[in-house]
Amino acid sequence: MLVVDDEPTVRDVVGQYLARDGFRVVTTGDGREVTGLVERESPHLVVLDVMLPGIGGLELCRAIRARWPIPVILLTARSEESDRIVGLELGADDYVTKPFSPRELVARVRAVLRRGGGEEVPDLLLHGELEIDVPAREVRLRGEEVRLAAREFDLLAFLARHPRRVFTREQIMQSVWGYTAAIDTGTLSVHVRRLREKIEDDPRTPRRIETVWNVGYRFVA
Repeated sequence: MLVVDDEPTVRDVVGQYLARDGFRVVTTGDGREVTGLVERESPHLVVLDVMLPGIGGLELCRAIRARWPIPVILLTARSEESDRIVGLELGADDYVTKPFSPRELVARVRAVLRRGGGEEVPDLLLHGELEIDVPAREVRLRGEEVRLAAREFDLLAFLARHPRRVFTREQIMQSVWGYTAAIDTGTLSVHVRRLREKIEDDPRTPRRIETVWNVGYRFVA
């Protein structure tokens, strides 16, 4: 994910919200760096401010869409309908007017990725001091490797890909174990307990994997 905005606060807030939602984020405030970053990083989507010094966002949007099939969401302080139309005609996939809610922007990002059939499954999940490298199947807590059994890793990666979302025990068993018939909630409970013992500071009062009573579990970023 590439975030381009000349306001450091906007870059930081948007980047933090996207990273907290599981995306790997690269940011810049210099429009001259954008095409080079797109070339090197191959982002799944570009969040692009229109009012950039030097090379404007609309010009960059045109350049990106001419070379790469990458979705673009434009950010701007302008609210006139004509500006939105120009941006969309240049190939932008969505248009968000400042000030905006970071949560809404993240929702827009996921909606655009879903529409294009390219919703990103992040390779690296960063949640504070917890780092989950999905392809390598490695977990680190404060830089130290945490050794997990195969199913423990699958469970953690599944929950961490969807922070704050509550899953029922049946949904987790279907997604992680691959079945729902004759749900063995004891198996799930044992794996959750073992996982908490390895990644929680105090497994008795977990802060990362929360129990939602009478429903299931959720991962708290």
